[in-house]
Amino acid sequence: MIRNPVAEFLARRPVMILDGALASELERRGADLRDMLWSAKLLLEQPSLIQAVHRDYFEAGADVAVTATYQASFEGFARRGIDAVSAARLMRDAVALAVAAREEFWRDERHRYDRLPPLIAASVGPYGAMLADGSEYRGHYGVSDDVLTAFHRPRLLLLADSGADLLACETIPSLREALVLARLLQERPGTAAWISFACRDAQHTCEGESISDCAAVLGEFAQVISMGVNCTPPRYVVPLLRQMRLRTNKPLLAYPQADASTFAEHGCAWYDAGARLIGGCCGTNPEDIRRLCKELRSCA
Repeated sequence: MIRNPVAEFLARRPVMILDGALASELERRGADLRDMLWSAKLLLEQPSLIQAVHRDYFEAGADVAVTATYQASFEGFARRGIDAVSAARLMRDAVALAVAAREEFWRDERHRYDRLPPLIAASVGPYGAMLADGSEYRGHYGVSDDVLTAFHRPRLLLLADSGADLLACETIPSLREALVLARLLQERPGTAAWISFACRDAQHTCEGESISDCAAVLGEFAQVISMGVNCTPPRYVVPLLRQMRLRTNKPLLAYPQADASTFAEHGCAWYDAGARLIGGCCGTNPEDIRRLCKELRSCA
């Protein structure tokens, strides 16, 4: 039996607010992320700062914290001389940090007024994130489905058992990689996930497939409980969502990149285009999420 935390939430609220960027917010607070591990570097060096950012997003109004595992992988940690046992512990620690931030936030009764308990989404980044060369924005990795499956399986299964409420398969550049992830979910039948594409324009994934075709194909997988776009320029989001809406009835999500001070002003347009999970990606911060919550209260 698949527990669908998104459907449970949306049965009681019109929209679910996602958090904003983790890495750029950590950098804004003084963290040095010049490393192939990116934000996962701080799992080693400053885990308390990750927890603080999660808590600040909850206080800004976020209903979901996405964990610091986007860039974390067994291969990536191995390049830093970290063995598989330690890498697995660090990835579980990332989920534990988000859970601890939620528990700390929720203990304050003032935070429970007109709120539902926040969710934890364990981030599953693309193969290109491990390469640390921007490949997630191009796709066309030049590897087989077997290679992608072998890369994703151990981390996905670990995070499925980590205590997170769901998985966030995000910044996926191609339908092919999305299908690898959707099929791997079947190895943990009770696990739910969203799959979110990085897109190069108003119609296509970074690798060039039609976003409407992606929505239709992924709609056949019961464990994929939401789909949408992230790490994509805001100007493309509305047409992308409209095309996906034509091919699926599943809740759509949108958490694009920042575009200066106007980011939150797009919230109602994304909602009107079909998004029911809305937040921010690169360059956004807790204040953007606070403004987004205010904007969405006027239309959702």
